[in-house]
Amino acid sequence: MNRIAGLLLIVSSLMAAQQQMSLADCEEAFQKNNLQLLAEQYNINMADADILQAKIWDLPQLSGQINAYNPQGKKLFDAGHAKGAQVTQLIYMGGKKKNEIAFAKSNKELAQLQFTQLMVDLRTQLRTTYFNLYYEKLKLDNVNKQLGYMNDLLSAYRVQTAKGNVSLKDQVRLQSIVIQLNSDKVEINKNILGFEEDLKILTGITDDIDPSLSETEAKDLLSAQPFGDTEELKKKALENNADYQYYLKLIDNSKLYSQWQKSLNVPDVNVGAGWDQNGGTFKNEVNLLIGIPLPLWKSNRGNVEKAGYAIQQNQKNADFQKLSLETKVQSAYQIWKNQYEQLTGIQSTDLDNLELVYQGMLKNFRSGNVSLIEFTDFMDSYRDAVLQVYDMKNNLIQSAEKLNELVQTKIFY
Repeated sequence: MNRIAGLLLIVSSLMAAQQQMSLADCEEAFQKNNLQLLAEQYNINMADADILQAKIWDLPQLSGQINAYNPQGKKLFDAGHAKGAQVTQLIYMGGKKKNEIAFAKSNKELAQLQFTQLMVDLRTQLRTTYFNLYYEKLKLDNVNKQLGYMNDLLSAYRVQTAKGNVSLKDQVRLQSIVIQLNSDKVEINKNILGFEEDLKILTGITDDIDPSLSETEAKDLLSAQPFGDTEELKKKALENNADYQYYLKLIDNSKLYSQWQKSLNVPDVNVGAGWDQNGGTFKNEVNLLIGIPLPLWKSNRGNVEKAGYAIQQNQKNADFQKLSLETKVQSAYQIWKNQYEQLTGIQSTDLDNLELVYQGMLKNFRSGNVSLIEFTDFMDSYRDAVLQVYDMKNNLIQSAEKLNELVQTKIFY
């Protein structure tokens, strides 16, 4: 009794360690728990801090002096007769502060675009992993179903071979199919473990995730069509792709930086007031203080020249990214189209017939109407066909997700 209770406890713990989750559930967990996404968010917060810092002026400077030695009275530190104080403030000229703030705000926009692109990349990884896991589990169910029958059949043949009623050659023929099915099972289980690990990292959920996707939902995904041709998709990608928008924004950012560096060549002014007890023309005189560097040369010439090169470099990078994005969209669309035509070339009746023939072969083989050679040849072909169909469906969804990742707006309806 205790053994049964212990077994039930183990089974229940294994079931509890696995969660059935829809794709929407996984995406919600991803938004809340993904550590990479949460860490990237701090770059935006740090950019806000940089904007705040750019708005802060230098502190006023307070200085003072007292007499160190009075030669007439031969007295050290004669502060009672000779002392003074000055307060000065640096006044920025040439729009330095305005340009620095504008540059800091542009950096925040870049950080936001980087965050958006990371979210798109990770979300695509989440979705593709989810579908990979879904189809690998379907493949595992089918392989297990075949193994169940073939193992029973092999056991029966072993008994008959031992009795001399069946040749060893027939047993080996069955054994080869079982070995292949077990090899498929090991490989599929390995893939499942990898996908489960990836989903845990992406969602922050430590339990194994069991995809909850109905056949209707899967069919809808497979039958979805993109809106527009390749030219329309390219246009949408250029408008919405965060990675490309980042490079465009980088051009504006480098122009703002160049403008800021140019403004640093404009001399700033130090303005202040000073009080002197006895050192000036008058006693206790108050003076206006003004200081400005002599603009004999442009002190920031090198940085201005460097900023100009950065503008040209970022323009070339943006042109490259545009060409790359358009090419990738065109290629991704063609891959999706090829996958779609390949899958739709298989009629649903063909898949039904495949399962119908499978059941018929099992029945006829049990009845002795089909030879072992015919049966094993069919089983080998059936195994390949079923796994290939699952891979074709998965590949179609994966190609659609790739297109979504590039265009970054709703295109499948």
